[in-house]
Amino acid sequence: MKAALLTKNADVAEVDQAVGLDERLRALVAERDSLRAEVKRLSAEVGQAHRAGDKSAAEGTTAKSKEIGERESSLAAEAGAIEQQLRDVLLRIPNTPDAAALVGASEDDNTVLDTIGFDPSSYGDHQRVPHWDIGAELGILDLERGAKLSGSMFVAFRKQGATLARALCQLALDRNVDAYEEIRPPTVARTDTLVATGQLPKFADDAYLVERDDLWLIPTAEVPLTSLYRDEIIPEADLPARFMAYSPCYRREAGAAGKDTRGLLRVHEFDKVELLALTTPDQAAALHQDILERAVATLAALGLAHRVVEICTGDLGQSQARQFDVEIYAPGVDRWLEASSVSWFSDYQARRANIRYKPSAGDAPSFVHTLNGSALAVPRVWAAIVETYRQPDGSVRIPEALHPYCRGATTIPA
Repeated sequence: MKAALLTKNADVAEVDQAVGLDERLRALVAERDSLRAEVKRLSAEVGQAHRAGDKSAAEGTTAKSKEIGERESSLAAEAGAIEQQLRDVLLRIPNTPDAAALVGASEDDNTVLDTIGFDPSSYGDHQRVPHWDIGAELGILDLERGAKLSGSMFVAFRKQGATLARALCQLALDRNVDAYEEIRPPTVARTDTLVATGQLPKFADDAYLVERDDLWLIPTAEVPLTSLYRDEIIPEADLPARFMAYSPCYRREAGAAGKDTRGLLRVHEFDKVELLALTTPDQAAALHQDILERAVATLAALGLAHRVVEICTGDLGQSQARQFDVEIYAPGVDRWLEASSVSWFSDYQARRANIRYKPSAGDAPSFVHTLNGSALAVPRVWAAIVETYRQPDGSVRIPEALHPYCRGATTIPA
């Protein structure tokens, strides 16, 4: 495990700490159980002494039992504290990468697997305008009033900009309804719901907490969708279970210092449609590919240049065993922007959430595997669309795939 985690640049000292705590806990529990057995034996002797009328023996044995009982209680309390400490350490240890994951030290070692529709010489000067300027010019993106309402890195879409944001979500839902059950989950969640997916405790600084109610604003619909079957056993015949959800998402972006946060490149609140699957281990690879293909197909339907990137072990997140990113090219900012992360978590999240399945062969329940990916996240796709489809007269052509959701509009006029 330590060797695998080192490829993730993880702190393997936590593994040693967990092993040490586990050994201490086992020793305490063994001693505690031995003392409990001794107390039970002495209690039986006290009863025998009373029945024999030997009051002195009964009192002596009772005193000895009480002394041992106090020691047992002290050990039980110590074991409980160490058990909680062990749990806290285990929750911080990352998932190990899948054997097929690309090994690398950092994001510099990520590999572009495929690039579709990208020709840098095909973009005109009218497309080399950043979306925040286009949005302000057309009155469809109001960064100043978004910040006035809620602070920096909050935005307000207006007019056809708001319509475009909504249309993107509906497109993503409609394209995946053939195989994925639509869910509209709550957008606030309990602590154990975020613990299940790995957001807590490690990424608490990146999440919004409603302290009065001890509820968290979800960073992605992955969080509530994963916990739909928390502490349940699913019949194998019901797998794979596939869900999709539209939701607003909230992220503090605590690590955004020094990064480009202009326009929609990095925001605190955004809309997203998420795809998620619960599978048996044997089904997981096929579902990983299915979610990836669906994310790619939606961006292709929008006519956006895009590429698929395999994420190396050194750049994998806390919970991911293997991951592919789908990036889109935005000509106005001349950057590739992450539009979807498609991740396989093996049984890491399922163990935290205690989600198991009952094999049809009658074997003991096993943990499911979880997978998810963004069918479409609005801000960066919105940005790429208004930059890519900007016309020489300043108007923005709406991609044909979105026409059914734009009340008959095909263009955002100059």
